[in-house]
Amino acid sequence: MSTPLIRPNVLELEPYSPGKPIEEVKRELGLSDVIKLASNENPLGPSPRAIEAAIRAMQTVNLYPDGSCFELRQAVAKHLGVPSECLLFGNGSDELIHYIGLTFLMPGDEVVTGDPSFVRYEAAAKLNNAPLHLVPLREHRFDLSAMLERVSERTKLIFIANPNNPTGTIVTAQEAEAFMSALPGHVVVVWDQAYQEYVSRPDYPDTLRYVREGRNVIVLRTFSKAYALAGLRVGYAVARADIIDAMNRVREPFNVNSVAQAAALAALEDQEHLRRAVELNRQGLEYLYQHFERLGLRYVRSEANCVMVDMGRDSQPVFQSLLRKGVIVRTGHIFGLPTYLRVTTGKPEENERFICALEEVLQA
Repeated sequence: MSTPLIRPNVLELEPYSPGKPIEEVKRELGLSDVIKLASNENPLGPSPRAIEAAIRAMQTVNLYPDGSCFELRQAVAKHLGVPSECLLFGNGSDELIHYIGLTFLMPGDEVVTGDPSFVRYEAAAKLNNAPLHLVPLREHRFDLSAMLERVSERTKLIFIANPNNPTGTIVTAQEAEAFMSALPGHVVVVWDQAYQEYVSRPDYPDTLRYVREGRNVIVLRTFSKAYALAGLRVGYAVARADIIDAMNRVREPFNVNSVAQAAALAALEDQEHLRRAVELNRQGLEYLYQHFERLGLRYVRSEANCVMVDMGRDSQPVFQSLLRKGVIVRTGHIFGLPTYLRVTTGKPEENERFICALEEVLQA
């Protein structure tokens, strides 16, 4: 049998490694009670209004969805105060990152981002034969000054996750302004704000301002995190109308299903449920910080719904021991941080169970 003629850049990509599913851990370890604090999912769950809207939408799934996401686009445009033609929806932000690569990158164009950060930026670069420059984080934060130094006449895209995944850290409004002011006009900056609803710091940058000013900026947001619709996959891009028009040309038809559109629209309308989710996350972070300090563990303060905590040793054995206790977290090895675990905030009882299990593992 002949070897398929697969593109070398495809073979260079590592398949995405998600957090272990609960059912998989139950099967592998023979457990009946497992909690998952690994994938930055919202423990409160979606708004009841979103669930009701999704059930209603199921009655018409024999019909193709509205490819333009008209009703959802109008509602998000009003919510953000931007023209509706400045919005494009995707099957999660992941799909939009893919579209950005397809829209802008030619072979030889360059991409700059921080390291560690979200792995799909690398995929967008490699799939389009664009060299990727990974700039190490400084104190777990995007080092915008160092990233500026990597910009050349061939730089086309810069990805900035703010808050960053996995570290949960942000760059400030002052840092963002200095960075944008120094950037050459041929570069497109993608501000990935999947976790922005969780941010509490007053110095968080308003990147939508750059869109309103007509800059070469794309802002990405999602309904997967604070709105708790991860299983339905709805993300959106905000950019100048001409940028959105170009991205729309590479968009797959009917890429956001009708159930997802209906649920996202209802979730957006239930801002009180969103506030409860944000408050639950704030309380969860403070609980984890308190007990990490009690246990003498260093951690990275987060503006997202997860926290990186340093075990002070190889985290893999700790991760495996937690699995055997029915607690799924994320090992830092995949982020190049082998002594760290990334822990998603859960419900109070889940956070307490994690801390009790972690204490037992560390004492053992």
